[in-house]
Amino acid sequence: MPNIKYIVLLIVSIMILQGCATAIVTGGATGAALIHDRRSTGSVIDDQGIEFKASYALFSNKEIYNQSHLNVTSYNGIVLITGETLTEELKQKITAEIKAIPKVRRVHNELIIAAPSALPSRSSDTWITSKIKTKLTSASDIDPFYIKVITEHGVVYLMGMVTRAEANRAVEITASSAGVQRVIKIFEYLD
Repeated sequence: MPNIKYIVLLIVSIMILQGCATAIVTGGATGAALIHDRRSTGSVIDDQGIEFKASYALFSNKEIYNQSHLNVTSYNGIVLITGETLTEELKQKITAEIKAIPKVRRVHNELIIAAPSALPSRSSDTWITSKIKTKLTSASDIDPFYIKVITEHGVVYLMGMVTRAEANRAVEITASSAGVQRVIKIFEYLD
């Protein structure tokens, strides 16, 4: 499988140089990730459904939508909510909306009580995520398709189904990346 890693690394490098890192990291790698994913195909589809239903529910709730910047990521039924919302009450409402979605096993609400972030802040987070994914792809002792990387305010969240050795290596690579303020593991361990 090293050939796939090198191909992805090459594509990511080219796209970063062209300013399209987000498109390749989140979209282009999806097909290869599905083949390589430790989740069942049904779980991958469930996670996509959870993310879609969460986006729809939160967008439909104008009180939440107008006062928040939200990102919802699901991995094997474990949901991570990142971003900003104006009050603790809204944060709790968001958690309740997500918990009500079928097949959600657990919710990690990492929302910050603050005004919604500006685009430059989000661009910096996207850049950090891209750098980490590139580093994970180039590491010979870890498979980047087992790990989902989400960055918000310089805090990097790592999700996936991994061994403890893989988790430790991913944290080591992530923590040594420029711009990373903190690393939070939301892994499911296989050992």
